[in-house]
Amino acid sequence: MKFTKMHGAGNDYVYVDLFREELPVDAPELARQVSDRHTAIGSDGLILIQPSDKADARMRMFNADGSEAEMCGNGLRCVAKYVYDHDIARKEELTLETGAGLLTVQVFPEEGRVKQVRVNMGQPILESKQIPTTLAGDPPVEADLPVGDQTLKVTCVSMGNPHCITFVDKLSDEWVHGVGPQVEKHATFPNRVNAEFIEVISPTELNMRVWERGSGETMACGTGACAVAVAGVLSGRCERKVTIHLLGGDLELEWSEETGEVFMTGPAVEVYSGEWTGGNS
Repeated sequence: MKFTKMHGAGNDYVYVDLFREELPVDAPELARQVSDRHTAIGSDGLILIQPSDKADARMRMFNADGSEAEMCGNGLRCVAKYVYDHDIARKEELTLETGAGLLTVQVFPEEGRVKQVRVNMGQPILESKQIPTTLAGDPPVEADLPVGDQTLKVTCVSMGNPHCITFVDKLSDEWVHGVGPQVEKHATFPNRVNAEFIEVISPTELNMRVWERGSGETMACGTGACAVAVAGVLSGRCERKVTIHLLGGDLELEWSEETGEVFMTGPAVEVYSGEWTGGNS
């Protein structure tokens, strides 16, 4: 099976082009196999690029533990780059089918290859039951979330997948690796949740680290960055246009006051291609 390794702001996945390839095993098992960073390719998970009867291509995303997620913003940008660069659909505005619905993507090619991608991520989901969470509020803003021996003030948003955002004075490993796993599996989130921890630099600039559902800490999370931009506005901490600094690079976010849609702009990078022959070959 041929594959391509790509990343968006350091959020890396193994991509398989199902226009041309077939999977050797089922997708959850393949995700677990290829994601191991010591014995395999190494990635945050697996993304499949498939034909669609509704769009230019369909994206399916599987976390490193084999669980399927609805969406991945960084992954979506890479899918757009792949679709353009590999001649699946050679146009600068693409429609991609995801678990969170149809999304419109604008690519910015240079010398025939895409470098930057702007995604219309749609409107955030703010109803608690649809996020989903049992916390009160539509959405919960600065809601109390007991975790261990402390109570966090959290804001919850869905961008097609669930996010729980905590604003902190100073980012640290203890927040991400200590608190993050507890938030991910907290009983108030029936489908688990992505946990973002945010340090505010200014109303237009934020630092972010993320503990992703099913993958652990990743270098970046596009849907998470979108959710953070929304949470920052809802809690009065940031403006509607903001730069978010992640471990793997920067993303530009805008939550449109006119349409209510969230726009994300960031890089998409193809690292290398290869052939997967199985973990024991």
